[in-house]
Amino acid sequence: MDPMLNIAIRAARAAGDLIVRYVDRVDTLKISPKSRNDFVSEVDRQAEQEILQILRKAYPGHVFLGEESGWQGGVGNEYVWVIDPLDGTTNFLHGFPQFAVSIALLYRGVPEAGVIYDPMRQDLFTAKRGGGATLNNRRIRVTKLNGLTGALLGTGIPFKDQTHLDAYLGMLKALIRDTAGIRRAGSAALDLAYVAAGRLDGFWELGLQKWDIAAGVLLIKEAGGIVTDLAGGDGYMESGNVLTASPRLHECMLEAIRPHLTEALRGRPG
Repeated sequence: MDPMLNIAIRAARAAGDLIVRYVDRVDTLKISPKSRNDFVSEVDRQAEQEILQILRKAYPGHVFLGEESGWQGGVGNEYVWVIDPLDGTTNFLHGFPQFAVSIALLYRGVPEAGVIYDPMRQDLFTAKRGGGATLNNRRIRVTKLNGLTGALLGTGIPFKDQTHLDAYLGMLKALIRDTAGIRRAGSAALDLAYVAAGRLDGFWELGLQKWDIAAGVLLIKEAGGIVTDLAGGDGYMESGNVLTASPRLHECMLEAIRPHLTEALRGRPG
């Protein structure tokens, strides 16, 4: 196995073990608000430090971007580790078992390796650029649906920044009409991993961060899927607006949401 991917797996498992130890002790945790409708616990911080300790020991000259600690490490290094130590913190704090550790390695801004680990189910999703994607060491592929009929989609409802809520609700209405259903489970990293593994046929969300999507984007691409922004462009890492599915379903999703895109969501000034 690629040594960088192996280190990421080790770090993700270590963080996951720490998270699981606190699952039944959430009431003892110190919890702080980060922003409107957004919280951080001491488990988020401890898990991130566990990951950083392992990655720094292996690659002390690399750069690190963590959700809780921000930018750290060597200036100018082309390797950047992007870390979400607990994606789905609100789920974790409520005992809702849908959360994950997400770690990605970017080389010159392009995802090179990615790991998403669900510590409750012990599902390990991994990807290496050019090397395919796996779930628990088994190769995975996106589904082959040609249209929205019968599709199971994932999404995330805008709950922090509701600037584009009306546009989002229009997209939701357009996509729900012909599908088998839409799921909002609360962990974008796992939603993306589920698309790669064929558990979801497609996914879209607005306003995500790099640490939410970096590993999942690589998983989907290596599993044969398409990832774009809401207008079909490649600006999703900057905008955080993501739409992904198998190639033909992706086209259908784009067509369905197009009438509901504002100029801002198209990447143009409003």
